[in-house]
Amino acid sequence: MERFADCPIILREFLSYHETIKGQSARTISEYYLDLRMFLRFMVLIKNEMPYDTDLETISIRGVDLDFIRSISVTDIFDFLSYLANDRVIHEDSFSESKGIASSSRARKLSAIKSFYKYLTVRTKQLAQNPVQDMEYPKLRKSLPRYLTLEQSTALLRSVDGPNKTRDFAILMIFLNCGIRRSELVNLNLSDIYEDRIRVVGKGNKERIVYMGSSCRKAIDAYLIERNQIVLSDNRALFGSRDKNRISASAVHRLVKKHVLETGLDPTKLSAHKLRHTAATLMLQNGVDVKTVQEVLGHENLNTTQIYTHIENTELQIASEANPISKIQL
Repeated sequence: MERFADCPIILREFLSYHETIKGQSARTISEYYLDLRMFLRFMVLIKNEMPYDTDLETISIRGVDLDFIRSISVTDIFDFLSYLANDRVIHEDSFSESKGIASSSRARKLSAIKSFYKYLTVRTKQLAQNPVQDMEYPKLRKSLPRYLTLEQSTALLRSVDGPNKTRDFAILMIFLNCGIRRSELVNLNLSDIYEDRIRVVGKGNKERIVYMGSSCRKAIDAYLIERNQIVLSDNRALFGSRDKNRISASAVHRLVKKHVLETGLDPTKLSAHKLRHTAATLMLQNGVDVKTVQEVLGHENLNTTQIYTHIENTELQIASEANPISKIQL
């Protein structure tokens, strides 16, 4: 926990609990750390009546203890959410004067605060009152996920070329066929590949089995011929990079953007995560029930999966047009 040395003991204990007991991923722990550090810095600012425009990065929270946490009121937390919505600089390193972060980002920070107070009240019983227990999340703008059509997906796969053609084709095929996350793909090991399925370690270190089609299996087999001829620094890794390390999330991001651009599609609107959306959408459009798709994607909540059911379904549209009533005009 040395990387959290600038945090008070009470926050470090919370992070340690989620890392060691709850088994949360390193990314989740890092997000908790950043969000709660910002929250506590803002609390120190207002409690000490510091100038409102004080740079939060300059504020120390090492002295924050349980009594300080107990002194934080609901009004203080609303002030923090107001700061995020109206005064927080969107991009710290840019010259933009735009302020106020998105509702989704505010919701994530509130979720971290809720987890922190739940830990203090329910898990460790250090506090009797939870000021955020009934606090509502910011209203989120609902938008349908972007995805590729079957024709666009086919064009993307057929456009793959270059020195890493076999590897990149296998990666794109896994995204489009299996719908796994980028982080899950990066962490795949050679031992995770079975005859017709892949062992995937998802969020919260939860394991699931995802089956792959015959074309996906063939793509992996073709890549394995090359993979077995190289030695990586982590030789367990399924996918490697040119520097002989396990492929990174950023490298996967770049290769997806590269091939999307070569296909003639807009790389600013498509990413590895959009390929996951594509896999889910194509499964639903071709008769797979939403509960099965939930298991394939590793969604804990069915509501997360059901957003894909709102995407225009061609078959339903055709059925509507086939109804004789649709031909009647005034």
